[in-house]
Amino acid sequence: MNDSTEPEGGRKSWWQRLRGGLSRTSASIAAAVTNLVAKRRLDAGVIEELEEVLIRADLGVDAAGRIAAAVGEGRYDKSVSAEEIKAILAAEVEKVLLPVEVPLAIDAAHRPFVIVVAGVNGSGKTTTIGKLAARFSRDGRRVVLAAGDTFRAAAIEQLKIWGERTKTPVVAGRQGADAAGLAYEALASAQAQRADVLIVDTAGRLQNKAGLMDELAKIVRVMKKLDPSAPHAVLLVLDATVGQNAMSQVGEFQKIAGVTGLVMTKLDGTARGGILAAIAAKYRLPVHFIGVGEGVDDLMPFAAKDFARALAGLERPAA
Repeated sequence: MNDSTEPEGGRKSWWQRLRGGLSRTSASIAAAVTNLVAKRRLDAGVIEELEEVLIRADLGVDAAGRIAAAVGEGRYDKSVSAEEIKAILAAEVEKVLLPVEVPLAIDAAHRPFVIVVAGVNGSGKTTTIGKLAARFSRDGRRVVLAAGDTFRAAAIEQLKIWGERTKTPVVAGRQGADAAGLAYEALASAQAQRADVLIVDTAGRLQNKAGLMDELAKIVRVMKKLDPSAPHAVLLVLDATVGQNAMSQVGEFQKIAGVTGLVMTKLDGTARGGILAAIAAKYRLPVHFIGVGEGVDDLMPFAAKDFARALAGLERPAA
């Protein structure tokens, strides 16, 4: 992962922010694990209790069972330290996550490269779009934003603020405007400006699945009139604090929007950070970015090893 060393001026490195962000999850796992192995040799009861601890951390039944089995392998009736269990946990979680550690590749053959961003209201979707705009701009790319969540005036205003912060043009209309028409206008504008990336915000009201599906389909349909290959990526933003709810959101949005990759936010606000491993095991969708704070730099490319070790409460792996 980038930003792994301590920067000048005392700013915490990305690893320190990730470790701190996942501290609630790692602390809850560590406390339970330490309590489990403090006075007992490893037996079937300990393994079963360990599995329950990992399920409570939202790692999912399959991953929890696999990790518990790995801990028990060859160690029955022996004393096992909490650090040994954490090392096995990190190794097993890394195995689950490595296949989904996929960077978001901006294909320069598509100009603009169109990214549609989906997610339920409150998931951090609009903030994520702003952070992505900042990241792409720092990389020297010209970005245009489309305020396609026309259902909520707050979403339109929030995106305009991010546009000002990141010096990124925003195509926006009034509340209640046709989202597909706005997406068409934004793509035409991005093409005229020779922009490298267009990021389109969308409504997130899952309770009206039929309406949401129709709206997203229409957005895609009208953009294809200008660029038959668009959109080039469909990112789903997930809020880690909702735990198992995030799992069901992936299934719903995959059906509605044809999700190509995931962004997980708010990992610093939950003891359920293990949900990312459960989602990876079930859906095998690329995880492009994770967020552990509100700052513009608190969204970084996903790295399986770093995440797994931070989740287990271990130190950063040697480079």
